[in-house]
Amino acid sequence: MRSALAGVDGYILVLDTHVINVWCAAGKGTFSTDELVRRIEATRLHSVVTHRRLILPQLGASGVAAHEVKRRSGFGVTYGPVRAEDLPAYLETHQVTPEMRRVHFTMRDRVTLIPIEMVHVILPLIVATLILYFASGPIFAAAAAVAILAGAALFPILLPWLPTRDFSSQGFILGGLVVLPFIIAALSREATWLQRVGGALALGLALPPVTAYLSLNFTGATTFTSKTGVEREMATYIPVMAWLFGSGVFIWIVTTALRWLHIA
Repeated sequence: MRSALAGVDGYILVLDTHVINVWCAAGKGTFSTDELVRRIEATRLHSVVTHRRLILPQLGASGVAAHEVKRRSGFGVTYGPVRAEDLPAYLETHQVTPEMRRVHFTMRDRVTLIPIEMVHVILPLIVATLILYFASGPIFAAAAAVAILAGAALFPILLPWLPTRDFSSQGFILGGLVVLPFIIAALSREATWLQRVGGALALGLALPPVTAYLSLNFTGATTFTSKTGVEREMATYIPVMAWLFGSGVFIWIVTTALRWLHIA
């Protein structure tokens, strides 16, 4: 935003979205009417500017009720372009062209989200792979790493080509595909029958839900998601993810304990 507005004489009113992008924050309630009014009051914006007009990003429209902002703060709301880079042209003409309104979400747009997700998963990835490496060996450690990376990095790249519309089911499909080679490897390793089957079941049950859960973070990377749709999908799939993941972890703990005790 600051880069796009370099040389422009104006004020930027910052809302606390808890490090969530505008579109997702609008859907999750952090880029909202209440937060906007709260920031107007906290900054004493009435005494900073003489006009009473706010320009909001178009993608924040679903979280802000313009009439409520006007009633509660006295500031009118207009919606600018989708991208910050178009703001200088908009401020000159006060006209939003159809291209400024258009959301593309190209490969480049989706890939830019990957580093943000990686920041959140890098520590769990390291911890999980280290635990699994020393407890069960390289197959399990590598499988966990691949499942996490698939959800945080591979999913947004493959998003347009994955079947189904639900992000959760797409994540399950991707997670199953990337974990399948490790399931085969677990069945083929030198171990007892119970250890092989138990290990394969643990991988097949626990890891696809991890990929699916991480895939939910990219609901803002398409134009066909909505707040109610995301809430409905989470209510439907997260309990399934939790049960599958818990079952897989339980089987892994049991088979690992039996191996350490030399029972199986």
